[in-house]
Amino acid sequence: MSIPKWLQIGHDQVFSLGAFLVSEVTPMIDFDKSSGENRVQARDRDTGLPMWQVEVLDGDPAAPKRSRTVTIKFAAATQPTAPTNSSGTPFTPVVLEGLMALPYVERSGDFSRIAWSYRASGMTAPGKSPAANTNKASA
Repeated sequence: MSIPKWLQIGHDQVFSLGAFLVSEVTPMIDFDKSSGENRVQARDRDTGLPMWQVEVLDGDPAAPKRSRTVTIKFAAATQPTAPTNSSGTPFTPVVLEGLMALPYVERSGDFSRIAWSYRASGMTAPGKSPAANTNKASA
């Protein structure tokens, strides 16, 4: 049996009460290759595509404090664009397409917990068809 490193997971499984963008999409920095003023954008190990990131707020008020805001990563040739915010709030509702999760052990002093790293292939506004999506990132 072969279990993939990244697990395909549905948006609603992770964000059952919605997800909201709370930052701009920004390049991920490769801190190993960067120095001083020379910031180098991280690249995906498998595809070589530039890596991008955005902070997302979990809409579940019962979400634990340390996992209420998560970073979603994209591997894409061009910077993914966020859907238009027509919610009337400062937070943009979003549906993450092609969502994948990678479990890892996060250590803090004498304590450890299972944490998750997330990737998506694209993002749309809730209720929008993925076929009509122009915000698709290449995975």
